[in-house]
Amino acid sequence: MNVGYYGVVFDLATDGFFQQVGLGREAKDRAGSSTFALEAHFTYQAEVVEGEALRFTTQLLAFDEKRIHYFHRMWRERDGVLSATNELVSLHVSQASRRSAPMAPTILERLASVHAVHQQLGPPVEVGRGMGLR
Repeated sequence: MNVGYYGVVFDLATDGFFQQVGLGREAKDRAGSSTFALEAHFTYQAEVVEGEALRFTTQLLAFDEKRIHYFHRMWRERDGVLSATNELVSLHVSQASRRSAPMAPTILERLASVHAVHQQLGPPVEVGRGMGLR
């Protein structure tokens, strides 16, 4: 799978996670809000070929009233191998002002509930990695 498509499939994983916490497209349209990715990091760990069935998991690492830090894992269905990861920080934004804006209390409550469970998982080893040559 070409590198660009990893971004596409991880973006679909983000859509699914956001839908679960109340930040799906319809909810954002009603509230006049959006989310912007501030930073994204990928790791590529095992090859994925075109047409391969994939499974995604998402872990909420941290959040505040305007930002969400989360981590996706991509698994190959055929053998359960971890193929890639995607760490992101997203910003909640008002569509009217195009500036950061607090999330609704109901969304913050859902995030708090998910975070309480996900904290028990511990941080993924890939989180916070820097790039460079040694």
